[in-house]
Amino acid sequence: MKITIDTNFLISATQWDCSVSNKLLQKLIIKDVEIFTTKEILEEFANVLERDFLYGKEEIENILEKVFQFVTLVAPDIEVDIVKDDPDDNKIISCAIESHSEYILSYDKHILNIKEYNGIKMLTPEEFFKIDI
Repeated sequence: MKITIDTNFLISATQWDCSVSNKLLQKLIIKDVEIFTTKEILEEFANVLERDFLYGKEEIENILEKVFQFVTLVAPDIEVDIVKDDPDDNKIISCAIESHSEYILSYDKHILNIKEYNGIKMLTPEEFFKIDI
């Protein structure tokens, strides 16, 4: 199984130990599910950690080191224009296409409103947690 994760999933999974995202991430790692993201998504993640959580550069680097242990980076060649309400979110869809992901895990309403694109299902971590993997 292949999954694309976005910034808000990463924030929830790494910042709150009791969150559904954190529990789901642990389950995905144990089940050896392939988890994909991009350099751009991780840059956005780092920016949010600095801006909203007031982490310093060294703390962010430590968090990213841990993230690199469970994600595979892809560099999508394709650009899509699917998310009309927030074009910046198109990078998530491009990542999923490039990695041949079956799911995108997100809390972003712009992504979730699409529901499915090209066979890729967009789900919240709570919705995905109910799937037997």
